[in-house]
Amino acid sequence: MKLTLTQLILLGGIFMLGVSCTKKAGTDISYPAAEKQNVADDYFGVEIADSYRWLEDDTTQAVAAWVKSENEITQNYLNQIPFRDKLKQRLTDIVNYEKIGTPFKKHGKYYFYKNDGLQNQSVLYVKETIDGEASVLLDPNTLSDDGTVALSGISFSNNGKYLAYKISRSGSDWNEIFVLDLETRQLTNDHIQWAKFTGASWQGDGFYYSAYDSPDKGKEFSNVNENHKIYYHKLGDNQSNDKLAYKNAEYPKRFYSASVSDDERFLFISEAGTGRGNRLFMQDLRKPNSPVVELASDYEYDYAPLEVIDNTIYFMTNYNAPKYKLAKADISAPKLEAWKDVVPESENVLSGVEFVAGQLILVYEQDVARHAYVYSLDGNLKHEVELPTLGSVGFSGDKDDDEIFYAFSSFTFPNTIYKYDIENNKSELYIAPKVQFNSADFITEQVFYPSKDGTKIPMFLTYKKDLKLDGTNPVYLYGYGGFNVSLNPGFSTMRIPFLENGGIYAQANLRGGGEYGEEWHIAGTKMQKQNVFDDFIAAAEYLIEKKYTNSSKIAIAGGSNGGLLVGACVNQRPELFRVALPQVGVMDMLRYHKFTIGWNWASDYGTSDDDKEMFEYLYAYSPLHNIKNDGTPYPAILITTADHDDRVVPAHSFKYAATLQAANTSDAPKLIRIETEAGHGAGKPISKTLQEQADLYSFVMYNLDMKPKF
Repeated sequence: MKLTLTQLILLGGIFMLGVSCTKKAGTDISYPAAEKQNVADDYFGVEIADSYRWLEDDTTQAVAAWVKSENEITQNYLNQIPFRDKLKQRLTDIVNYEKIGTPFKKHGKYYFYKNDGLQNQSVLYVKETIDGEASVLLDPNTLSDDGTVALSGISFSNNGKYLAYKISRSGSDWNEIFVLDLETRQLTNDHIQWAKFTGASWQGDGFYYSAYDSPDKGKEFSNVNENHKIYYHKLGDNQSNDKLAYKNAEYPKRFYSASVSDDERFLFISEAGTGRGNRLFMQDLRKPNSPVVELASDYEYDYAPLEVIDNTIYFMTNYNAPKYKLAKADISAPKLEAWKDVVPESENVLSGVEFVAGQLILVYEQDVARHAYVYSLDGNLKHEVELPTLGSVGFSGDKDDDEIFYAFSSFTFPNTIYKYDIENNKSELYIAPKVQFNSADFITEQVFYPSKDGTKIPMFLTYKKDLKLDGTNPVYLYGYGGFNVSLNPGFSTMRIPFLENGGIYAQANLRGGGEYGEEWHIAGTKMQKQNVFDDFIAAAEYLIEKKYTNSSKIAIAGGSNGGLLVGACVNQRPELFRVALPQVGVMDMLRYHKFTIGWNWASDYGTSDDDKEMFEYLYAYSPLHNIKNDGTPYPAILITTADHDDRVVPAHSFKYAATLQAANTSDAPKLIRIETEAGHGAGKPISKTLQEQADLYSFVMYNLDMKPKF
């Protein structure tokens, strides 16, 4: 939004330019200073100022002006980095290779995603035989001029006639659902809006999906999401005529999702959004108006129906099994108390189950790396799948078909597709990517270091084989530590220039994640959240102690919950890091639950409304509320967010940036990069990704005093 001088004056002093000035390598930074308004909240008798509350309303001209000025200042700084353009060109060259996804078979045909190299979005292809000629089925690049419309999910009807597909615009979590006639390849008139956190689960001549009521205009990306409902859409009908299949008005701040068994006999309904798990219900679709029966009620556990084979339902759960197990029940007695173990809990975390060729493939995490094993349907181990090295793996196949493929990757191993012979336990290379990267020049090692309380934390380190442990190497340290999410080994072309120029990529597997099961997760939640920060800080201290690097050569990064991690660790140990990248972070721990789906994170964080003790704990580490203002030197910081992020709303980063820039934290740059027409990260077009990564890595390398060669 372009504002005239008169409009800026009429904004009443909320926004002012050029109040403070710092220097970095000859670059002047004049930050916009936002008016500190007299806004405060009372928490259990404690008054907490929220001076930049007005930045929460991103629909105002004042916020638009502030965003525009911040982006100009950030780009002015980045434009003066001498090697940024060459870095972007190197990233572009590396990314420009053919990327093909794992094939999957549906109704006798083969489907796969492919990106020619620099296409903004990957394209869905189909072919009649595995070695046949492929044709384009769905190209999301044709849905927008700038690549900001992404394909976010597909679902084939059980009769093979239709494909329901979801799109997301500008990275938002809001989805629209369309239906493609697979014979004519023409769109039907079906169009679903305001769907969110849902698939399309087919039954008969329609499908189940979850959606919210239309949000208030102008508040689509910030208002609290409430009253999630499950609907049934019959092909040809207008959305307004869709049948309400399930709602729970008693709990408006919960998620409700539906899945139908392949044989269309049963509807499973999951209710989540409180506790760490979900409630599970089932309805017999063979009987009209049959009741919805609750199978499992304890929200502290996960209950996931996987498959119905004959009269047996298979479930994956962590009920009485913190590292997860595979269970089953008869359709005549499906409640939790009647479930029986198929594959009991083991010493490693069960992360996935595939039903293929009449058998089972179970994927486990062993010290973060994934291992795959073949079992019979009754739970007898047959053999382990031999994988190329320690890394990550994902399988595709059908329970009634013996054609199986899997994708494998690791830090120096690009995503590679194999065809798998399950009976003979043989893997055959199907597609290997041609990346401009000599993996033989690099090595990955896994180390285990002690955290503050002595807990051993795993960390992967990737670097050139000729690295010298002289304490001078630049490090890019990445972490997450939350929501039972595991950071497994994986390949990224974006890291390559940093590694080629002598950098070390370090990935720490902090408590709060899912690397060692639910106990590991719980150890980094609520009143134990400090463990996560201690684990991350200890990672940096270990790297210094072992002579990999020193504090003037460490950059830390993390996104979303990882952005919170970075912000908290910078406040607690600012002298330990040279550069920090808090990306789309949760920075206001007192108000996070008041936006979109923030309430869903209370199982990990707790809320400031719970009780005085929880408020005090959150307030003590909240990145926004603990920025030092006493002259303590802070690292160079580049905050990132996006205007369509309705997962972690940009207000978190806006308020954090304004507070940081107004504080006395030394002359290192404190900048914010606000992407337009983008969201939390998913579906971002490659053109935006390349520019963002060039900006981030050039900021890191510049402020670590690297002299990259391209």
